[in-house]
Amino acid sequence: MLPITSLTAGALTLLLLVLTVLVSKQRGKVKVSLGDGGDKTLLKRIRAFGNFTEYAPIGLILLALIEYNGVSAMIVWTLALLLLGGRLLHALGMYVKPLGLGRLIGMILNYVFFLVSAGLLIGGAF
Repeated sequence: MLPITSLTAGALTLLLLVLTVLVSKQRGKVKVSLGDGGDKTLLKRIRAFGNFTEYAPIGLILLALIEYNGVSAMIVWTLALLLLGGRLLHALGMYVKPLGLGRLIGMILNYVFFLVSAGLLIGGAF
């Protein structure tokens, strides 16, 4: 059982649903079923969703491996919060303006998450 990863996966799934609904609502508003139709708002929403789906799955895999390997719960929780906070702030930052402060902070949190996770997994392999 991986309770921290499970809770993180559930929370990220809720964020994924929010991002999905925002894309769908904008598609309906501008009546575009494929692509962005040149609508800048739709493009931003598609990219916020796309970026999320590019980073969240590998983040969950890393988190699960770290938790499975028996790393202390405090470290796993810290990493989970970095991943969740980073994904949330990045998504919110995409809606404020293309390079909003939230997006930047979210990117940094996720960079830290990925770097520390890689270090723990590579270091723990030896």
